[in-house]
Amino acid sequence: MSTQSAAPDVSVVIPVYNEEGIISASVADLREKIAHSEKLKGLTFEIILSANGCKDRTVDIARELSARHPEIRVLESDEPNYGKALRLGIEQARGTYVVCDEIDLCDVDFYERALHRLREEGYDMVVGSKRLERSFDRRPAGRRFATSVINWLLWLATGFEGTDTHGLKAFVRERLLGVVGKCVVDRDMFASELVIRANRMMLRTTEIPIEVIEKRAPSVQLTKRVPRVLRQLATLAWVIRVKSR
Repeated sequence: MSTQSAAPDVSVVIPVYNEEGIISASVADLREKIAHSEKLKGLTFEIILSANGCKDRTVDIARELSARHPEIRVLESDEPNYGKALRLGIEQARGTYVVCDEIDLCDVDFYERALHRLREEGYDMVVGSKRLERSFDRRPAGRRFATSVINWLLWLATGFEGTDTHGLKAFVRERLLGVVGKCVVDRDMFASELVIRANRMMLRTTEIPIEVIEKRAPSVQLTKRVPRVLRQLATLAWVIRVKSR
């Protein structure tokens, strides 16, 4: 993996919240897989760990990793806010292409396939879908059901007809920055709004199947997220359906 100071080809943005148990191993595995990927050979990378409101040693460990590996950058915000951390990482990214990943996934196979579609096929955004026919989602049944419900609610609120919005995605940074600037929600639903707005703004997007095998249970319980998600869905419905913004 290149450590040069010039702007990299690819920025990998990973929001992290209280991940002291897996961050070192996950980053080491990610760096090794990128370095040994024949399909990514010749591309330079930076890995942005965007910490948000961590109460454990996540930030300290991330800084230690950054001190050892110049291609790792650490961003930090005070509140536990996934969407804010993801937005900050995208805005601070220096790469031509941005890959949004999760610390418990780090799916380099997705990087290979998504970057091919961005670089060779001319897409603006590639979304890794857990719900396509060839996808393999090993999450618990309750989490899979919740994804289906959220997708239905997104269709109801915004008219979105894709199969997935949250999780892995890759895009041409310059073409998506304007979309990022139009997003009005954060936390759980920022990633979804980003995909929905990219489609509504007629950017060239596509979905590809992924395999989801999480390394640990979700850091925030699903039941605690439901009221907040419903409020954000109502906001999206008002802004997109009513105000047409």
